[in-house]
Amino acid sequence: MSIYDIRQFREIVEGNSYPGRGIVVGESADGTKAVIAYFIMGRSENSRNRVFVKKDGAVFTEPFDVSKLKDPSLIIYAAVRTWKNHLVVTNGNQTDTVADGLAEGINFHRSLASRCFEPDGPNFTPRISAEAVFGDEGKFTYKMSILKSADAEGTACNRYGYDYEPVAGVGHFIHTYECDGNPLPTFQGEPRRVAIPDDIDEFTEEIWNALDTDNKISLYVRYTDLATGEVEDRLVNKHEK
Repeated sequence: MSIYDIRQFREIVEGNSYPGRGIVVGESADGTKAVIAYFIMGRSENSRNRVFVKKDGAVFTEPFDVSKLKDPSLIIYAAVRTWKNHLVVTNGNQTDTVADGLAEGINFHRSLASRCFEPDGPNFTPRISAEAVFGDEGKFTYKMSILKSADAEGTACNRYGYDYEPVAGVGHFIHTYECDGNPLPTFQGEPRRVAIPDDIDEFTEEIWNALDTDNKISLYVRYTDLATGEVEDRLVNKHEK
């Protein structure tokens, strides 16, 4: 297989019951839209007791049933935020670290240098993050990051960053775990290259239908018109408030 091969999203996750949380960023096939997608999955009752909600231009995780919420520290956070021409999406409260850092003149990678993997040993869940930066004349670039444990004991953090110029029809997909397991095996290698269609509903359905029925929880997909800045988005929850 060539490093330049592009696969369908469903082909990448097929047969994988637990890729965990995942981010896709890239450009639509016709080259007119910047695309981001973020999904969450869960195995425990606490993790599964969540929905995505949109508030004030941001996307948050919230408990579906507040009475069943046990520990909110790693599961309730702003998943998507914007600051000026920057769109930030992450799998934890490092969304705030990046967005607040941008407001102080600190860039994406520098902000994440202050963070580490999640303190949930023995899994030590990686923190995955992405940023799309919109420039002039319909141009954009994007960055991705993963912060993960250097060993099984969580004694050190390895930080990996990726900077991309968009290619029409190509996205990059990063997720927290290689597959299910105890402990959960951390994502390995570079973000996977994935095909992105022009139609937001087609992509939303492909991602949602490809994820394991028992473990999937919520999905957010956002297409931004590069010429006009117009945003079209989709939000899917297994549980509806």
